[in-house]
Amino acid sequence: MSYPPDPNNPYNQPQQPPQQPGYGYPQQAPPAAGYGYPQQPPQQPGYGVPQQQAYAYAPMPGTLQANNGYINIAQLGTVKLATMGQRFLARLIDGLAVGAIIALVMALGLAGALGIVKDADDCSQYTYPSAAYSDCLQQQTDAAGGIVATMMIMIGVLAVFNLLYEWLLVSFAGATLGKMAMGLRVVKESTGQNPGLGGGFIRFIIPIVGAFLCYIGALLVYLSPFFDNSGKLQGWHDRAAGTLVIKK
Repeated sequence: MSYPPDPNNPYNQPQQPPQQPGYGYPQQAPPAAGYGYPQQPPQQPGYGVPQQQAYAYAPMPGTLQANNGYINIAQLGTVKLATMGQRFLARLIDGLAVGAIIALVMALGLAGALGIVKDADDCSQYTYPSAAYSDCLQQQTDAAGGIVATMMIMIGVLAVFNLLYEWLLVSFAGATLGKMAMGLRVVKESTGQNPGLGGGFIRFIIPIVGAFLCYIGALLVYLSPFFDNSGKLQGWHDRAAGTLVIKK
């Protein structure tokens, strides 16, 4: 026995066939720009994900540039180190200049000593013993003392000149006459400035101390840049003073 279908029973409802694209109800078009959900704006350069950038870092002071004789120094930038040949020629010019001044001072000192000797009387013309003979001997003694004093003054003048020449010129000008002629300059490695009184004195006194060993120590100091494994051509006196010799 059959009963009429119950309209409230979902199993008795007629099944709807699945809608195929292009059939049945029209498909809903996607929302146009400006409607519905807000559209995400395109990323502009500089926004969104940060892009990786390459930064160039300045080399640290005292950094050699590919070990080719150039070095970076604070406040000076990249400069060229002085070669040992240039430093030798500068030292040679200094030696000639100082030697000429020493020769002039020695000539003046000898002329003064000869003048003192010439003024002294020959005591052989006086009979011994006599007052004239005693006076002549006293004059010769005074003359000898005058010669010694003249020589000591000459040595003192030369020592002071040698001290002031090397020390003060390097301290305040960064170069002696020889280095100026070769276009060289002594600078502090950390600042690029002149060594100053302290650095100039340290750099000057170390070869002087070495000269007491028959000048062998001073020669080793001047040759010590050849032994510098850092490539900066720093001698022992340069390392102690924290200086470099560069080509201007």
